[in-house]
Amino acid sequence: MIVNSCVFCRIIDRQEPAQIIYEDDHVISFYGLHSVTNAHVLVVPKKHIRNVLDIKEEDQEYILKIHLGIQQVAKILNIDKSGFRVVTNTGVHGQQEIYHIHYHVIGGRQLIWEF
Repeated sequence: MIVNSCVFCRIIDRQEPAQIIYEDDHVISFYGLHSVTNAHVLVVPKKHIRNVLDIKEEDQEYILKIHLGIQQVAKILNIDKSGFRVVTNTGVHGQQEIYHIHYHVIGGRQLIWEF
């Protein structure tokens, strides 16, 4: 399902530009606007799911494909051997800005955990 008001849906539908680095039938991955490292991309399902709290049992194929896509992205970015972080934000306190579930793949340097 494509939601026209959703920027990620518009990227999936090629109505918005993005630097795509990986794509298959279920997911698309591209560089975000606010990268924290040189290896910081988003992995987004092509089905509009608001966030983790809205995942349904029938979405399990998309959730699997997201993780397989993350593996591909890590290889493309050459961070599969050194390690990386995968983050998804949920809701206001989780700092979710775009309400289409997405995963940040962050690597390329030693990361620290800050609060």
